[in-house]
Amino acid sequence: MPSDAARLIAQLDPGTTVLLTVECQRGVVGPDSALPELAEAARTSGALANVARLVAAAHDAGVQVLHAVAERRPDGRGASRNARLFKAAERLPVQQLTGSTAVRIADPIPVSGDDLVVRRLHGLSPIAGTEVDALLRTFGCRTLVVTGVSANVAVPNAVFDAVNLGYTAVVPADAIAGVPADYTPAMVRNTLALVATVTTTDDVLSCWRAAAPGR
Repeated sequence: MPSDAARLIAQLDPGTTVLLTVECQRGVVGPDSALPELAEAARTSGALANVARLVAAAHDAGVQVLHAVAERRPDGRGASRNARLFKAAERLPVQQLTGSTAVRIADPIPVSGDDLVVRRLHGLSPIAGTEVDALLRTFGCRTLVVTGVSANVAVPNAVFDAVNLGYTAVVPADAIAGVPADYTPAMVRNTLALVATVTTTDDVLSCWRAAAPGR
């Protein structure tokens, strides 16, 4: 039987792995966030910094990066209104409007010319109803590393969708955040750990370093 470390190295083969950042945009996790409590949790927990570390390492290792952004048109066309969350979002002082600074990837996450940004106007998931699945298949993806916010809604949606579509989901638990702060480890322990490989940012970085040419 392979060890847990060997299994993780195999899962995170740079040639068949894609890193997904979920809603790591200025209007969500930046200093002028529409959701300041969530932004604070992402910063103080170290999750945002860890997402940045993972993206930088993915660039170095040749791992494809996808940034999933949630936005809305100024006229609201295409936006979902079938949940309390969507109705509340319409009243927030900061709107995630297409083309605005709110939907740009937040600092300190580096964005390279090889990264792809996938934008959605509706729904809760960065995968369902978007072009993410088609892109993953084009890249020959077998493992999807899911990072970002929030552990309350979008992150578990991404993990469930990835698993339902046949991908192996890997979640660095220190690179996701939700509110309240103690909800995230409970979600990871009681839900995500049942369907995904739960690991840490450092372990992912170690796997990608081990896979580097010449090592």
